[in-house]
Amino acid sequence: MNYTKPKVIAEIGCNHMGQFDIAIELIKLAKECGADVAKFQKRNNKELLSEEQYNTAHPVPYNSYGNTYGAHREALEFDLHQHKELKKYAESIGITYSTSVWDVTSAKEIVSLNPELIKVPSACNHKMEMLTVLRDEYDGEVHISTGMTTTTEIEEFVAFFEEKNQAKRLVVYSCTSGYPVPVKDVCLLEIVKLIDKYSTRVKSIGFSGHHLGIAIDIAAYTLGAQWIERHFTKDRTWKGTDHAASLEVPGLQKMIRDLNHAFNALTYKSEEILPIEEVQRKKLKN
Repeated sequence: MNYTKPKVIAEIGCNHMGQFDIAIELIKLAKECGADVAKFQKRNNKELLSEEQYNTAHPVPYNSYGNTYGAHREALEFDLHQHKELKKYAESIGITYSTSVWDVTSAKEIVSLNPELIKVPSACNHKMEMLTVLRDEYDGEVHISTGMTTTTEIEEFVAFFEEKNQAKRLVVYSCTSGYPVPVKDVCLLEIVKLIDKYSTRVKSIGFSGHHLGIAIDIAAYTLGAQWIERHFTKDRTWKGTDHAASLEVPGLQKMIRDLNHAFNALTYKSEEILPIEEVQRKKLKN
């Protein structure tokens, strides 16, 4: 296997709690940790939710930012101008901006910003109208997660992009949808299955993790995942659904450090006895 330097997405998502200054700070922290991408989320909540869903109370009131689920989601939403400013700031400090899109309106809005990549979350990889926008109206990479998705459904969205020779822009992520995910449910060998079936059909394979710790991410990379995505926050005790399954600054720093160490270690010996071994050979191998 030919290993390339791992690429890391710091999934800020909604961990900014609807506060623009925190979003800016998280971009800066992601860059300082060594991440390649700082990623957010974009939703048009009236389009995404039914009237009943919009007006129903949040299922976990402690995590809610509004009296209804709709109000909660609106409180966490940035408008297109704010996303433009997030992109501008990210680029000014040398980190790539990206966003997950959840509906057609959001997809069209983010496409208008022309980021390098746009993410499709597991919950939305069956939304063909939205995928059509990303296939036909956008030229960048389309990253798609496969949590809670059947093998047939994965084949359907890959084939959909192949219909117009656009699948080579796809990065397909192995993923288990849960917050957090127990180790036994991470199922890392799904990465191997995706590589076996799609490595010649799409651009690359990634891993989107919602587990605890960082050891699994290193294993995902050694199995062939070229992109590693983890939720990122400044404080895991902050109010919200995703913080508990997120890495804080020390965790993201250590994960990126260890991924880079793994990349540098995944080589063959350049000669039978390395120079570092010569001294030991003379000393110990009599």
